[in-house]
Amino acid sequence: MNSFFGEILPHILVFISLYFEVFLLVTFLERRGEIRKESPEPKAYPSATVIVPCFNEGTTVAGTLDSLLALDYPKEKLSIFAIDDGSRDNTWQVMQAYKDNPQIRLFQKENEGSKYKALNLGLSHVTSEIVGCLDADSYVDPQALKRVVLRFEDPTVMAVTPAIKLHQPKNFIQMVQRAEYSFSVFIRKIFALIGSVYITPGPFSFFRKSVFDTLGPYKHAHHTEDLEIGLRMQTKDYRIDNAHDAYVYTVAPATLRALFKQRVRWTHGFLENAIDYREIFFKRRYGNLSMFILPLATLSVFSVLYFTGYSLFYAVNAIFGKISEISIVGLNLGWPRMATDWFFLNTGTLTLLSVIMILITLTLLITGKVIGREKPFSRDIVYFLVCYGFIAPWWLLKSVYNTAFSRKTTWR
Repeated sequence: MNSFFGEILPHILVFISLYFEVFLLVTFLERRGEIRKESPEPKAYPSATVIVPCFNEGTTVAGTLDSLLALDYPKEKLSIFAIDDGSRDNTWQVMQAYKDNPQIRLFQKENEGSKYKALNLGLSHVTSEIVGCLDADSYVDPQALKRVVLRFEDPTVMAVTPAIKLHQPKNFIQMVQRAEYSFSVFIRKIFALIGSVYITPGPFSFFRKSVFDTLGPYKHAHHTEDLEIGLRMQTKDYRIDNAHDAYVYTVAPATLRALFKQRVRWTHGFLENAIDYREIFFKRRYGNLSMFILPLATLSVFSVLYFTGYSLFYAVNAIFGKISEISIVGLNLGWPRMATDWFFLNTGTLTLLSVIMILITLTLLITGKVIGREKPFSRDIVYFLVCYGFIAPWWLLKSVYNTAFSRKTTWR
């Protein structure tokens, strides 16, 4: 590698990553008082509707609906629309158990290959003041809606996102994601504090109904309608807040194949929507989102791919170097000699910056767990730090490939 790609570029990318992490940490420290503050009871309870799109969710939809019915919220103020989106399993039959519940309305439609049309079917029947959605493989904490509603007491808030955590991780793949979701609790709160939320995730994000009356319904948006509506709101200067104590638990992919497919859809959707909304990049009127968050989110995709290639290059070089050494001096079958002299410690700036970056990442992971009221130290953090860097580049690479060559992703 020449000096730019082998020396200068990695230093620039590591510095940018480190700067971003320090920025997040400093923002948290400056605003930690309001994050730690206990949420009071809402002054009022606006009428609310929760839309639950279901596709082949026969094993989870009953738990989802039961958790909504158990919300600590006036029953006469809460409606639930459960929509069977052309399921091929027993979802519709399971939903029939709720057909006589006065809070629940059941709908059924043909599947059209994307979730947004099921959401729009529900939106077309909504008459409440606020409306939210909940994926049929997610479950809400009984206090979640109260804590969401509290944020709407600020008349400038047009949407509120929750704190999403993992529901009962059972295997290694889900444990890796558990730490990632804890980190996202932290990220969503900080982004809300700096006015830069650009995703309103499917599990229990809420909107004032006027948002859809004014901006229109959900769009296909490359199978990431929750990201597109967030960006569309930002272009109209609609404020999106985060209720970090409104807990929602979602079921994560249990296999590497399912995780890969989900993350390709998410990342490809981000890249395509970033292209669709490229006009809001580097425009001062959109604030931190435009000048800082979206450019860095885009850069991070290519940065991870660069460092993956960088590491592979040096790993292959090291292997060929070892082969060359063996061919000259022969194979030494004895125990390798361990060098304990501090002189041999790598103190290059890239190494030191990388170590500092990993330590700050660890700090942010622990902070996310504290905000999410979880144990700060758990083995999923170790799994995440050790393994995530090896698996994430594959779906990033596939997402970039799909974007570059206009390949479509599928919902499932």
